[in-house]
Order: sequence, then structure tokens, then C-alpha cells
Amino acid sequence: MTRTAVSTDKAPAALGPYSQAITANGFVFCSGTAGIDHVTGLPGEGIEAQTELALRNLAAILEAAGASMSTIVKTTIFYANVDDFATINEIYARHMPDPAPARSAPANVRLPRGLLISIEAIALIPDA
Repeated sequence: MTRTAVSTDKAPAALGPYSQAITANGFVFCSGTAGIDHVTGLPGEGIEAQTELALRNLAAILEAAGASMSTIVKTTIFYANVDDFATINEIYARHMPDPAPARSAPANVRLPRGLLISIEAIALIPDA
């Protein structure tokens, strides 16, 4: 089995000793992707902005891996405030394919740097 790290400057760099994503056996495994602007390095203001940024960052990482949002099979959304679920769900739904991927969404998670959301994903790499 070959494991290959994926990295793109179109998403924030990893905040620790991990890769933005790893490809292996036709899949891409994306680390938790936060709502940080990849240009400024700053988190978005509020849950709406951070959710949009997290999903755009995820899309950029998937693209760098040869996948896309339409090939996602599983996501996990970690978020800080359970009261934000409806807002997150509305924004998330605009970015996901039909049928939507399998998903878990643990709430009231304390994230680094005071972040409000982090989204990880597993996707298929077409033609891999």
C-alpha cells in the first residue's frame, strides 16, 4: 500500500504534525479542516463564515488529491456550539452532492485557537 501526503496552498497549512490529507488505495482521507482563511491565516467571523471557509478549504484539498466534493463518502463535523447545528446544516447542504455522504456531527467540541468548526472527510479518487 502506498500512502501519499496531499498539500495545497489553497487551504491553510496543517496546525501540527499531520497532513492536510493522505491518499491510499483510491481514497483520500482529509484531516479536520477549519474555517480559516488560507490567505490571511485568520478564522472567519462567526459560524457562518467559518463553515463556508471550512468547506471551501476542504474542496481545495480534495481537488489537490484528484477528488472533489462530489466524491465524498463520509464526513465528520466537529463544532463548538450545538445551537449552531441548523446554520451549519443549511450551509453544508449547499456544498454536498446528492445523495449526501454519510455523516457524523459531534457538538460542543472544544477546538484549538477558539475555532468554531472543523470538518474531516473521506472521498473516492476517480480513476484511481
